[in-house]
Amino acid sequence: MKKGLILVILLLNLSTVFAQEWETDFEKAKELASEEDKPIVLVFQGSDWCAPCIKLDREVWSTDAFKNYATDNYIMLQADFPRKKKNELSEAQRKANAKLAETYNKNGVFPFVVVLDSKGEVLGKTGYKKTTPQNYIKELNSLIK
Repeated sequence: MKKGLILVILLLNLSTVFAQEWETDFEKAKELASEEDKPIVLVFQGSDWCAPCIKLDREVWSTDAFKNYATDNYIMLQADFPRKKKNELSEAQRKANAKLAETYNKNGVFPFVVVLDSKGEVLGKTGYKKTTPQNYIKELNSLIK
């Protein structure tokens, strides 16, 4: 029984180590980007209705290769626009995401990835591509330089 409990605790701790760190507060993301000298990768997604968004999450964002690289190199900022009631965001978060969309995603494209500097200036834009996490990292990095 003790061994099983220890194993469960270890697995839970391990899963948090590999969890993608997503910011949802733009001001905090800018602050972290400035402190850590990293670009912000702002992702507009419809997590529960947009098929390419779900694919991008599964094929890139959720992979260990991307998460490990992103932890050291990017501030990941998520602007989610779920439609299902069970995934409903707080009113404050909906307003914050709408404000980000007004500024960076006027055409309402999903998924839409915007690379920003620590001041919120656009360095480049991309979206879903059927590719490997390593190639997606290369693309994001090409937008930074």
